[in-house]
Amino acid sequence: MSLPLDNDGFLRRECPHCVDQFKWHHGPANAEAEQQPSPTTYYCPLCGQPAGPDSWWTREQIDYAGGLMAPVAARMAEQELKATLKQARSKYVKVDLRGSVDTPETPSPLVEPDDMVIVTSPCHSYEPVKVPDDTSGPYHCLVCGQAFAV
Repeated sequence: MSLPLDNDGFLRRECPHCVDQFKWHHGPANAEAEQQPSPTTYYCPLCGQPAGPDSWWTREQIDYAGGLMAPVAARMAEQELKATLKQARSKYVKVDLRGSVDTPETPSPLVEPDDMVIVTSPCHSYEPVKVPDDTSGPYHCLVCGQAFAV
């Protein structure tokens, strides 16, 4: 599954604590970033709370992933049901499947708007983030959580 990036290469994220959205750069932002190990914990730039790397999905991203999986799951369930019914047949029992499992439609791809402003922490400048225009900080470093002002 691929998620859209904005024109600056940022991916929308949602804090599991404050539930506010921001964006972090997808992939190394520069040569210094390429040299750094991947953090085992990230910090919300808005509230400063930590969470693991797989904790930052937005509700829309989760719904989209579920929408992509639903047609696949429906087809798999129908195939499994047909195989099970085929095995249940004998000279005494006749089983037929009439109709089919409704297969949900695949959702439209997500679109990422070019919103928010880039802020860079002084301690880990190789990990810029985008924050909503209407916030004023203090912000927190994505890598270490240290507060900073812009």
